[in-house]
Amino acid sequence: MWEVTKMNLNRLTRSIGLIGLALMTATPLAAQNLFAPVARVNESVVTEFEVQQRQRFLQLLNAPGATRDGALTSLIDERLRNEAVAEAGIALTPEGIEDSLTEFAARANLSTAEFTSALERSGVAKETFRDFVVNSVGWRELIRARYNARVQITDAEINRALGATRGGGVRVLLSEIIIPAPPKDAARVNALAEQIAQSRSAAEFSGFASRYSATASRGRGGRLEWQDLSSLPPSLQPLILGLAPGEVTAPLPIPNAVALFQLRDIQETGAATPVYSAIEYAAYYIAGGRSEAALAQAQTLRGRVDTCNDLYGVAKGQPAEVLERVTKAPAEIPQDIAIELSKLDPGEVSTALTRANGQTLMFLMMCDRTSASNQDTSRTDVANALRQERLSGYADQLLEQLRADARIVRK
Repeated sequence: MWEVTKMNLNRLTRSIGLIGLALMTATPLAAQNLFAPVARVNESVVTEFEVQQRQRFLQLLNAPGATRDGALTSLIDERLRNEAVAEAGIALTPEGIEDSLTEFAARANLSTAEFTSALERSGVAKETFRDFVVNSVGWRELIRARYNARVQITDAEINRALGATRGGGVRVLLSEIIIPAPPKDAARVNALAEQIAQSRSAAEFSGFASRYSATASRGRGGRLEWQDLSSLPPSLQPLILGLAPGEVTAPLPIPNAVALFQLRDIQETGAATPVYSAIEYAAYYIAGGRSEAALAQAQTLRGRVDTCNDLYGVAKGQPAEVLERVTKAPAEIPQDIAIELSKLDPGEVSTALTRANGQTLMFLMMCDRTSASNQDTSRTDVANALRQERLSGYADQLLEQLRADARIVRK
């Protein structure tokens, strides 16, 4: 399930309910076409209305696969999952469904009612949200019931994983692409990112980076220097470890952008690398997004400041919200910010990110990192993460089997 952030929900609350307006003014023939089947999965159908709703929902979440074809594919897979859940006799209670909806909405610090209201103002029916969550939860329960007993995590596996998550002498050579994806361009950018994710050579990925990436590494074809695995965002580390050299991550949705990473090489250094309990950073916001004027202002500012303290002088006399200084645990930092911070030493700056749907440029500066003891990492947490990864593999295998056995017709 994709990460939902407050920025995503701000986008929802500012959008216009186009689908609702279309339904109110549609002719009977248009309504009939809207609910016409566009795919058949065994004995069930997928309608045009469902495809439009799912695509809009994915776009609002800035999720991968937010194209028409991606939305249709996700609905076909959903039908297959629902059949498997029903055949297994798994039924969710009303209380369980409400708890799941609440948990999803809480990721954006909203109640279920606030979340569904924001969706409806953007043209997405609450039933679309409910179906998406219920299917995900039902499928998760099925996978746990069918495969949980098969997954046995050994102490040796936990020890290896602890070595990786704590740095453990592992460093990686990556290339990156971060493509701006304001709401109006989200579908086009997601389709492009899906294409880039199929890259299998460093040269091909580098070519895409030179054309589309918004980061400072664009001039180097997206190539980054060697960096400790522990310096990457915690959510990104297992994704990188799961790659073979030359492979690319699936598109990673981040606020107003999509990120992809290619593993070029990986090494064990034989020396432990530091783990951080807290990271301090500052963000100064410049109006104008990635306009020439805003980028020029950021370049000038870069030459004036050496530490985060210097930004207080720059922000003096301006509204308090133009400058934020934050100290957070690595896992609590928004992923797009964490990705940029992983490339910075104290006093260094990134101008790759934006806020307010691309209208505000973020001047991001690394302030400091606080080292932590390796004992802070829980063996239970590591075991649970390994178990979930193994279950995800079983889930992918089962879905592939369901697709092969099903009668699927796209109209």
